[in-house]
Order: sequence, then structure tokens, then C-alpha cells
Amino acid sequence: MNDESRSSRPGRRRGPVGRRASRQRAVELLYEAALRGADPVTLLSERVGSTAVDPISDYTIKLVEGVGENRERIDEVLAEHAQGWSLERMPPVDLAVLRVGLYELLWLDDVPDPVAIDEAVGIAKQLSTDDSPRFVNGVLGRIGTIADRLRTVL
Repeated sequence: MNDESRSSRPGRRRGPVGRRASRQRAVELLYEAALRGADPVTLLSERVGSTAVDPISDYTIKLVEGVGENRERIDEVLAEHAQGWSLERMPPVDLAVLRVGLYELLWLDDVPDPVAIDEAVGIAKQLSTDDSPRFVNGVLGRIGTIADRLRTVL
């Protein structure tokens, strides 16, 4: 197979990685770090520039570093609004999705609130259980109703 036909195969992507793929990669890195008991920013730094893994987009880096820097506050907000669920009881994938979604919702001005919530729900549909999208939507939706107030105290 020559280079031209190889680059046109389905699944091969050239050019910049989209935000949804970057979000999903951030969730995967946060999930992996949680399972290993590792710091997600340290895990990220080991992967950036490595030829052993696919390149990591700038947006994935921004998300993982942002969640890492604000994790204590993110977890406080999630614990407060995850009615009946402690963080320890949440499936690790759902917790990673919620952390990325909440970081986008409260800390990133260029992501509209509905987009942050919809993207988190979409990733939960892809990566977690059948009940996870509804759970993620419920938690982030509750937080979304008071997001402007929360942003003023962050």
C-alpha cells in the first residue's frame, strides 16, 4: 500500500484534532490517572511529545492542566450538587467526564454553558453506562443554573 492510499483510509485523520476528540482524550487521561493513582498532569507530561502515543492536542492539555489546577474546587462543587452521590461512589469515568465538563462550564469563557453540558453528556454516552448521560446532564444542569454566581466566587 502506498502512502497516498494509506492516508485516505477510514480512521486516518490529518490536520487539527477537534474539540470533542480533545475532550474525550482529556477524560481518558483523567480516568487512567485515577485508576493508576497518579497525578493527571504528571501523566500528561509523560505523554506529550512521546512517539509511543498519538499526539495530544493543545486543548486536551488545557483541559487536563485546568482540571488539575482546580481539582479541589471542582470536586467541592460536584460533591455539593451530585445529590445523593459522593465522589467516591461515582464511576471513575463519570467523575472524569464531570470534572472536564465542570471545568469548561465554570473556567472557560469561550465555551457556552449548553455546549459544555452537551459535550459532557455526549462523551458519557460514548464511554460510560446507559445511565451515565442522564446523571451527567442532571449534575451539570443543576450547576449550570447557578454558573454565573459560582464564577464570581472562583
